[in-house]
Amino acid sequence: MVPKRWAKRAVTRNTIKRQIYSVSTQFSRQLSPHAHVVRLRAAFDRKEFVSATSEALKAAVRAELLELFTRASAHPQLRA
Repeated sequence: MVPKRWAKRAVTRNTIKRQIYSVSTQFSRQLSPHAHVVRLRAAFDRKEFVSATSEALKAAVRAELLELFTRASAHPQLRA
């Protein structure tokens, strides 16, 4: 879930969602076959990430997602 209050522009929200889908496919074998929710809890600063589709934004989102999915896949209750 990517709420408007944390990512004002639709293009930013869509970019974040695409990164979530991309990273989740990498971890699909390591996680249990259930629905998993990824929720954005903090804003991405528009001063730091001027472009909504910048490589810097994509890299920052991907790094956070990789850390999140790595922790989730290592958690024994979440594995199949």
